[in-house]
Amino acid sequence: MKVPLDLQDALSELLGDAQLVACELPDTRLKLWLIDAQNMDRAFTPEETRRILHEPPYWSFCWASGLALARYLAEHPHWVQGKRVLDFGAGSGVAAIAAAKAGALEVVACDLDPLAIAACRANAALNDVELSYSTDFFAEADRFDLILVADVLYDRANLPLLDEFLSRGREALVADSRVRDFQHPLYQRLEMLNALTLPDLAEPWEFRNVSLYHAQRPFTGDPAATGNSDLLRATL
Repeated sequence: MKVPLDLQDALSELLGDAQLVACELPDTRLKLWLIDAQNMDRAFTPEETRRILHEPPYWSFCWASGLALARYLAEHPHWVQGKRVLDFGAGSGVAAIAAAKAGALEVVACDLDPLAIAACRANAALNDVELSYSTDFFAEADRFDLILVADVLYDRANLPLLDEFLSRGREALVADSRVRDFQHPLYQRLEMLNALTLPDLAEPWEFRNVSLYHAQRPFTGDPAATGNSDLLRATL
């Protein structure tokens, strides 16, 4: 299995001798091209730190919430079986690939970063699944049964997207380990999951506790639901 050269070249520009490695994800049947763990055990030079902060290679990690969501879909395939699914902020594509493996009719991996889309393509090939790709969520039609979201709410500026997810999908599953005061009138926590980021970044233990939230689009013309959304926007 050959390392995807476009991704390896992009990673090398950021971190010199860093290597992409095909890694098996624990408690799954999935594999991803991830940055080698040894490169996380050294001090970065000031120039490497500058480059990472300017253009972080999110796609070269399997973040805890994405891993937790992938495991959840494998254990509960009814969420995606026979459905049209979009993975928002797909990164490595782990949730999208898990949805495809679980029997989704169609899966779109959506990410603004062209390198993330390249990573999704490489990881889809690694797992022998077919995905479609998008770089613009708002250009997509309102045709999805389910929107998957993992590790997107680390930036609180993204919280208003919780409403937008339901503009393109009838339902949404959101996995998050960062927001402790998560409140939205349409989203209910289903359960707590546990996972860690790979390679292990030695994050605080609290970030290994992943909350899984579910929302369903309110019925059209429901004034109460509209009022709730307006209230949320006013408080963010």
